[in-house]
Amino acid sequence: MRHETPAAPPLTAETVDYLMTTRGWVLFPGQIGEVQLQALRDDSETVYARRRALQLKNGVGANMEGAAHHVLGEDTSFDAFIADPPLWETIEGHFAGKFILLNFGATLLQPGADGYTLKPHRDVRAYSRDYRLSLNMLVMLDDFTVENGATLVLSGSHQVEAMPSLELFHQYAEPVTGKAGDILLFDSLLVHSAAPNRSAAQRRALTLCFGRPFFKPQMDWPRYLGPDQGLSPKARQLLGYDARSPESLEEYYQPPERWTFKPDQR
Repeated sequence: MRHETPAAPPLTAETVDYLMTTRGWVLFPGQIGEVQLQALRDDSETVYARRRALQLKNGVGANMEGAAHHVLGEDTSFDAFIADPPLWETIEGHFAGKFILLNFGATLLQPGADGYTLKPHRDVRAYSRDYRLSLNMLVMLDDFTVENGATLVLSGSHQVEAMPSLELFHQYAEPVTGKAGDILLFDSLLVHSAAPNRSAAQRRALTLCFGRPFFKPQMDWPRYLGPDQGLSPKARQLLGYDARSPESLEEYYQPPERWTFKPDQR
């Protein structure tokens, strides 16, 4: 008799919240189409080349192979991605309110590479188990396999303040495999790492981190990108244009509808 594998339960808001609370991560299949994927892959190569040159020029290239940080503002597909990012309602539900972009990078894990991302780590330093401070998004631009270095996660580690030993992490961490176009969301307190790429090809991904609007992002986007030039409402929210500190008393003494830090940015 043939036995079929039962279908995975639907990712309802309740399911997502339960999985994020208990194991700390959720995989969302098939979120990005092939046309957009190819544009993101191509632009990952372009922005990495620019940043790698700057890393080497400024003497900070060690252990940064394959890492491209802060990839916005260069008229690429990343700008379009931020204009209407996937899983918006899911992320808003995670925070139960508004959120901003803390950082946005691309990773190109090369075969045999030994960068800093292979060390188990958390992406937020302050520990607050019962208050969701930040959330990571990993967009798979290539298939993620055990062979090419699928991200390792230690399920439930966001519920424990102490960092695990290296031995414990590698004993219990599990690889998150998936297809190009899948998206992994995980609590920034979850202990995770890249895994060694033992394949013959690079493994590419986008890495984003979202946080509460009162967080200071790694890049001052409004100052870096300049005045709002027709940004979508979602991009404006993500890039912190609605959560800016006033620059003068004139900006400070304004009615709520003119505040640089909008009343809904809690």
